[in-house]
Amino acid sequence: MNTSSPDLNVSDNSDQNRFELRLNGDLVGILGYYDFERAVAPNRPVVDFMHTVIVEDFGHRGLAAVLVGGSLDLARKRGWQVRPVCTYVQRFLAAHENYRDVVVPLESTRTEPVRTAPARTAPTRTTPARRIPARKA
Repeated sequence: MNTSSPDLNVSDNSDQNRFELRLNGDLVGILGYYDFERAVAPNRPVVDFMHTVIVEDFGHRGLAAVLVGGSLDLARKRGWQVRPVCTYVQRFLAAHENYRDVVVPLESTRTEPVRTAPARTAPTRTTPARRIPARKA
């Protein structure tokens, strides 16, 4: 790998629901997303940013910030709104107010169907018929 002039690239691998960070062509990080609200129209699609991972050998070099920033830029270009589930993404957003237009609060309601448990009724107690032993004559 050529490290003299690093080439960083953030791209969307939609088949695997993740953004990928490549350093000189090598995959060094991913940001997984969940897009269950992408098809909702006419509102802007909401995509959850779930988890950010950088290969251990490349940690502590600021690459996670490059990955998150690039992912947010791509989300903005596509008209997505981002729900930051990942704690690293949350910390990144707290320090970078220029992405506020893309962010949806974590506690916002979702449009997915609400699953309710069937109503429970108090059990009715039935007493079995008492059997009286037969007498011998």
